[in-house]
This record gives sequence, C-alpha cells and structure tokens, in this order.
Amino acid sequence: MHRKKEFFPSISYYFHIPKFFLNFFLFLFILNNLNSQDFKLYEKETFIFENDTLNYRILKPLNYDSNQKYPVHLVLHGSGERGNDNTSQLTHGGALFLEKENREKYNSWVIFPQCSNNDRWANLKSDTWDVSFKDTVTKPNKSLQLVIRLMDQFIENKQVDKQRIYVSGLSMGGMGTFEILYRRPNMFAAATPICGNGSTEFAYLYANKVSIWIFHGSDDKVVSPKHSLNMATAIIESGGSPKMTLYENVGHGSWDNAFAEKNYLKWIHSKTKNK
Repeated sequence: MHRKKEFFPSISYYFHIPKFFLNFFLFLFILNNLNSQDFKLYEKETFIFENDTLNYRILKPLNYDSNQKYPVHLVLHGSGERGNDNTSQLTHGGALFLEKENREKYNSWVIFPQCSNNDRWANLKSDTWDVSFKDTVTKPNKSLQLVIRLMDQFIENKQVDKQRIYVSGLSMGGMGTFEILYRRPNMFAAATPICGNGSTEFAYLYANKVSIWIFHGSDDKVVSPKHSLNMATAIIESGGSPKMTLYENVGHGSWDNAFAEKNYLKWIHSKTKNK
C-alpha cells in the first residue's frame, strides 16, 4: 500500500505536465493567430518605378473619411527584416499602431516599406553598422530611393495632412531615418531614430525643421551609442533641440524600450512641421 501511495501521485504529476504545456502552446497559437489576423489590417502593396519594386504594408486610418486629411507615419525596419515576403517588416512596431487606443487617439496612415535583400536604407555598401558615415552627397541606395519616391507620390495623391508627416526607424532603419531627413528635410514634422547612426555633417539641413527624439541602449555592441550621441551633438550645434533617451543596461534591442514609452506616439503626434 505504501508503494501505491508513492506511485499514483507520480503518475498524476506525469500527466499534468503535458496538459500544462498543451494549454500553454494552445495559448501561444491563439495569440499568434490573433496577431496574424490583426496584421492583415496592413494592406499589402507594391510601388514600382521603372524596373524596381518596393514592397510595403499600409494601415489606413480608422473609419477612413475621404473628406478628411490624416497624418502619415513612415516606419523603417532593421536589417533582420529585409526580404521580399512583405511581412517581416511588421515584426517590430507593427502591433503598436494596431492597439485600439492608439488607433483612436493617433489616427493616421502608417507605412511599413520592406528593404530588399542585400540592400540597406542608409548609404552603406555592406552590413557594417558601427562605422562613421562619409560626409559626401551621393545617390541614396535603391531601397531608400524607392521609399522617397513612394512618399512623394503618396503625399500628393492621398488625403494627407502635410504638416504632420513622421518617420521612425530602428537599427538600420534608424540610420535610414537620419538619412531620409537630410534628403527630404522639408517633408517631416518629427522623427524617432532608434539605435541608429548617421552623417553629422548634414544635420544642419534639418536641425531647425524637424523635432527629433533619439533612442539608444547604453550597452549596444552592434551600433555604439556614441553614434546617437554624436548625432544629437551635431543637431544641437546646428541650432536644433533634440530629445534623447539613453537606456541603462540595454543592448541593441532598444526599440522594445522605445515603443513601450508611455508618451511615444503622444509626443510624435503633438508635432507639426516647423515652417
């Protein structure tokens, strides 16, 4: 009898373990399915110029009214989301704009373009991110060039509030954010480059025109925080007044911290273009 008392509890425990994990994985499956369903709100689109194609996803304003003009928020992903699936670019930040409260409070167009494989948003020739940018004006890389053309056409042809156009980017996209600012300094009202890098030489082109909130992790080993600090310094020296948040003990994934900021979208949408 003593052995049975020891045996049956062990059998009961054995069967409870898989049941727990089954419930856990069922929860993850349901959660993932819900996210997939939500991401379908981002319509799949392509922009074609001559022989080049840019994939992008677009979220229309909630309860879209063709008689109303809306802000536009451009989001540039990191190097890990490059490709041609027109989906991966939503990995970081895609869910933020789908939250019910955010859609109601900060109703806007949201555009997530996807950089092609073997290309970069910033004017770099290789995936070496922790570098100093050359202070020379050259043509933008093909993917960013397509984004600029897309934005130019979208702003002219859609119901857009031209005083409230925003850009955000993380990692490689943070570099693309700094670059698109100097290539289109009169386009944007606010920008939030996250763990990025850029050319300090061209900060003067947008320092007085665009409100900028820079984010970086102090322990970032992929893109040193010194690059964001250098960009903030260059903007200040050019007469701008950037906001900067440096996260203590945070590595390269500081976009999670930035997107979790309580006033992240509130700050962005409070900005209008400086004339």
